[in-house]
Amino acid sequence: MLKVNNFLSSTRKLFPNPQIGHQQWRSIVKVRLKWVKNRSLDHVIDTETDLKAACLLKDAIKRSPTGFLTAKSFADWQKLLGLTVPVLRFLRRYPTLFEEFPHARYANLPCFRLTGTALLLDSQEQSIHQAHESDTIERLCRLLMMMKSRTAPLQSLHPLKWDLGLPDNFEKVLIPKFPDHFRFVKAPIGVAAVRLVQWREELAVSALERSNEVGEMGDEYRQFKRGQTTLAFLMNFPRGYGAQKKVRAWMEKFQKLPYISPYDDSRHIDPNSELMEKRAVGVLHEFLSLTIHKKTKRNYLRSLREELNIPHKFTRLFTRYPGIFYLSLKCKTTTVALKEGYRRGKLVNPHPLVRLREKFYHVMRTGLLYRGKGVNLIPREDILLNDLENKVEDGEEEEETEEVEIGSGDEFYEETSDVEDE
Repeated sequence: MLKVNNFLSSTRKLFPNPQIGHQQWRSIVKVRLKWVKNRSLDHVIDTETDLKAACLLKDAIKRSPTGFLTAKSFADWQKLLGLTVPVLRFLRRYPTLFEEFPHARYANLPCFRLTGTALLLDSQEQSIHQAHESDTIERLCRLLMMMKSRTAPLQSLHPLKWDLGLPDNFEKVLIPKFPDHFRFVKAPIGVAAVRLVQWREELAVSALERSNEVGEMGDEYRQFKRGQTTLAFLMNFPRGYGAQKKVRAWMEKFQKLPYISPYDDSRHIDPNSELMEKRAVGVLHEFLSLTIHKKTKRNYLRSLREELNIPHKFTRLFTRYPGIFYLSLKCKTTTVALKEGYRRGKLVNPHPLVRLREKFYHVMRTGLLYRGKGVNLIPREDILLNDLENKVEDGEEEEETEEVEIGSGDEFYEETSDVEDE
């Protein structure tokens, strides 16, 4: 009894509203849900897997002192790049980006360098990084502000650089430029890490809070700031879920729980309470909001799980809240996406870097279709004048969002074989 009283006392310090402390103990019926396949988002993940691999190979060639890579140097990169085919075959698919030539000493050793088109796209990418540097810094600050120690190991940030829109070699070209924001430290596990130097209160506003500050939700947000209401997550349920009374009742009770900002101290919340579960959903929502493609791989989140203070088996949160998240099993990996970030298979508010990557993918696809001709099919003027953006938009039809239920029977359940945490 004394332990419970001490907990409630500490909870009141964190939450002046007595209802919040009480609601930690509220019982919400656990409705088990089917995993539902979303073909539209699966298609996005499938195409961007190849796009990401091509961009990472482009960066690797650019970093090479010789300006090219040999087939021997990337022979074991297939798994690292998330490819389902050997890297050599992958590079040969896209002659508009990667030019193959024989080694000067070993005629049977294939080598690859960047084409003029790839170099031009890379120069545009560097210009975008420079023009939006302040936005990148804010995104990295927010990420570190969500960590318990305001620190993240470099080995955890490197896999996320594509998702967060960080420049290649960001630890050399970006972080040292801002000593007032970041510094390098040694993490407790003995690896190099980046630490936030100073808390920035103006950035401690989540994407959910910012989206409610203006527009029709402005009044509700002002009531939330006064402690009179809670913030609700945007829900986009798969077809058929909204009509289920149990699901609807469960979500209504979940939405009425107090919203805990991912930037607030959560140490005083009961780790087994529904309130802590909603806080974890908020952290994952904010994390995905910080990514420029509104998605990332589950394993990347796992490496930061303790710092983010989310449950060990956090994958079940993605399957328990299919109105907020989508969990994909495409490309022999597990990817999680924020559903509100997409509409009809396209990002709602694409970052300029995403726009450039769409041009990059158009160049890739052109090379794949006409690779046998061996000619430069992408005029330099098209890239300079941004004509490729119009071609991408005009040439690709919007794919209907189709979500297919996996399983049988009328009962909803969680898919546990491939989806659950190991």
